[in-house]
Amino acid sequence: MTAPSGRWIEQWDPEDETFWNRTGERIARRNLLFSVLSEHIGFSIWTMWSVLVLFMGPEYGLTPADKFLLTSMVTLVGAVVRIPYTFAVAVFGGRNWTVISAALLLVPTVAAFAVMEPGTSFSTFLLVGLLAGIGGGNFASSMTNINAFFPLRKKGWALGLNAGGGNIGVPVIQLVALAIIGASGGPRVLLGLYIPLIVVAAVLAALYMDNLASVRNDTGAARDAARDAHTWIMSFLYIGTFGSFIGYSFAFGQVLQNQFDRTPLEAAYVTFVGPLLGSLIRPVGGRLADRYGGARITLWNFVAMGVATAVLIVASMRQSLALFTAAFVVLFVLTGLGNGSTYKMIPGIFQAKAHALGLRGEAADAYGRRLSGAAMGLIGAVGALGGVGINLAFRQSFLSYGSGTGAFVAFLACYAVCLAVTWAVYLRRPAVRADGAGPAPAEKPQLSYADV
Repeated sequence: MTAPSGRWIEQWDPEDETFWNRTGERIARRNLLFSVLSEHIGFSIWTMWSVLVLFMGPEYGLTPADKFLLTSMVTLVGAVVRIPYTFAVAVFGGRNWTVISAALLLVPTVAAFAVMEPGTSFSTFLLVGLLAGIGGGNFASSMTNINAFFPLRKKGWALGLNAGGGNIGVPVIQLVALAIIGASGGPRVLLGLYIPLIVVAAVLAALYMDNLASVRNDTGAARDAARDAHTWIMSFLYIGTFGSFIGYSFAFGQVLQNQFDRTPLEAAYVTFVGPLLGSLIRPVGGRLADRYGGARITLWNFVAMGVATAVLIVASMRQSLALFTAAFVVLFVLTGLGNGSTYKMIPGIFQAKAHALGLRGEAADAYGRRLSGAAMGLIGAVGALGGVGINLAFRQSFLSYGSGTGAFVAFLACYAVCLAVTWAVYLRRPAVRADGAGPAPAEKPQLSYADV
């Protein structure tokens, strides 16, 4: 292993336990730490409009539908940019792209600082909000980069910690906003606090992170991942978990304001709790998946999400704020668990397919890393689109019924389909064939989908 100028590591084999114990784990953990920091701030900038809309009272001239549309479009951009951000790691290197992507966060933050005042047109707010979407891309590049650093046996924990540490950026910016609102401060105070933090994250990434030379731009991997049915199946399941997390993160405060007549300060008091717990629990979801199998944890998690959503429907119809808030927080926790378990499944699925192809050892490891890294960007992008759907569903539900009840009914149906797909594809059949079409021949030892 060498690390020449530019912090490029030429040889990296985390599956070699001797290498891992001697030097690999220390380097991987260091990169994980600063990856989490950059991704954390990226999430904060991406979701800052979920907070800014709470500051925007009648003097801004925006209707509830305008605000839901604004947050929907911010979520959409964050989903779409995840695809190019995934492959940027291979083009520029994980360290180099972390520095670039962190520095780019200055653009939406400074722009929002400049326009955040009454009298600004909705179209201007929408354009500036779209810029904030680039913060959502940091997740995809960070996950792709960290996936390459860790061995398969530790991916659930590492990816869960990386994603969870990033997701905490959502409740952190909401907590900071709560403090600012409580102190009668304005939105520009919030934005001004993040500008120096962005600079710090970029500088630390430049000083302490590394590039892996083994992660090269491979358009063939992207093409192969896009052709694999499991990429799109996992994308759908990720809509149910992460799509729910990010969609609810944007919408929770607005629902409390519009359906239960909470003031901005009252909404901010509880808005951060769900995303905070959902973020903290994500590594636990990855750890449980490492131990019991991602498919099993994901299946039971969708069962629990369905139950929590049913309670939300009852609470919404009865206008019970206490029950509604408690059920929503529980649902946030479950989205976090599901985030961890579904992302653990991705490298395991492609590892299982490698075994089905007859690959073993380093060849199987390389195959799994190649396709799982490419698939993560696509899965992350499509999954984040669930956040767009959630905000648009709330917008339509409030326009049609004056409450979020109709949206929750739709979400319950979605979780039921996710549950059925998880069981049918990953638990009903015991093992994987190379074509993914059904059980593998008994004479060949196979990895079970239920264990991925």
